[in-house]
Amino acid sequence: MNLKRTWSVIEITLLQLVRRRITLVLLLVIPSLFFWVVDFTTSKRITPFKLATVSEKTYIEVPARDESLVFIGVAAVGFLASFLGLNLVQKNVGVHRRMVLAGYRSWEIFLALFAVLFFTVGLLALYVGLALHLFFTPQNLIGTLLGIFSAGIVYGSYGILSGVLIRGELEGMLLIVLLANIDAGWLQNPLFYDGAQHQEFIRYLPAWFPSQATLTAVFTSHSFVKSLGFSALYGLGLLLLGLLLYTYKMRIFK
Repeated sequence: MNLKRTWSVIEITLLQLVRRRITLVLLLVIPSLFFWVVDFTTSKRITPFKLATVSEKTYIEVPARDESLVFIGVAAVGFLASFLGLNLVQKNVGVHRRMVLAGYRSWEIFLALFAVLFFTVGLLALYVGLALHLFFTPQNLIGTLLGIFSAGIVYGSYGILSGVLIRGELEGMLLIVLLANIDAGWLQNPLFYDGAQHQEFIRYLPAWFPSQATLTAVFTSHSFVKSLGFSALYGLGLLLLGLLLYTYKMRIFK
């Protein structure tokens, strides 16, 4: 692995991201807007919900507004990370292919794109996690940040995979919206999950472990390490599949 080549791709990609100011604005505005809507519309009545990764019999009682703020924060980071991952892969396909022709290895470019995603998601998770303090104080701040970050990495990896699989920008966005809206934006809400049929299906979706890890860290003193571990494995699986397909698509025929 040539670190100089990898860093050059990271530097170019970061500069492009910074220059697209609308992207940076959206990364800041969208979570804030979601938080404001939840705070404005959700009641503060005490609501019980299940933490299935802790125990099927473990219920906690918190204000509905606080639960909704955590849920929407995780969903917002998942949405934004997936769109960012898609954009990183699709935006400069022609440039990256010319880099491969010039001697760059495709997996070096792929890792550089993931490094940009990793860095951006880290900042986004920090921003969203700390913003929760405006409304209430999580029991475990570090665990909260790690849970939100894991949601971004899992869905960012899914976005990268979508960008590798689908060439069209619109089609890729629809693929992301389809899963992210159903999964992170609906099924992972513990208030819905408690009364859902076929709950085992929900547990196989990308946002399951990140959502459970975050909720556990925010509202309880239970361990969230197992959920974080499975989140990492889920994201790694999506990322490796994306790497294999990306390397195949960027190959040079002689």
